[in-house]
Amino acid sequence: MTETGGEGGTTWGSGAVRATVEAYWAAAAAHDWEAFGATLADDVVYDLPQSRERVRGRERYVRFAREYPRDRHARVERIVADGEGAGAAARTSVTVGSRELAAVHFFTFDARGRIDGVTDFWPEPYDPPADRAHLTERY
Repeated sequence: MTETGGEGGTTWGSGAVRATVEAYWAAAAAHDWEAFGATLADDVVYDLPQSRERVRGRERYVRFAREYPRDRHARVERIVADGEGAGAAARTSVTVGSRELAAVHFFTFDARGRIDGVTDFWPEPYDPPADRAHLTERY
């Protein structure tokens, strides 16, 4: 495993990046929004290419996740982290109500090892719900 130096002499590599992604998913599943936010950089950017939405900043992203339908459950099938500790990808199966969807998520990290970018890819394009427009920008 290649280690990457962080601020203050800390180091991390693929194992630490993977652990951060695991903590992100565990916090989301538990609806522990404080722990979820702790995995994120202040200036995190969350992108949803299929709906052309973007959420900027930790506070808005945590609120976005908190307001998302509570009847969703993600099963993480696989997490792959690069050897440099700069990126990771996860494949999930997400159940929303009675519907099951496959998704792929890409993560990037800041110099402190926190998630500073998340891009979620869902099976097909969709129009975003109007009730989350207060947190997103369209592109």
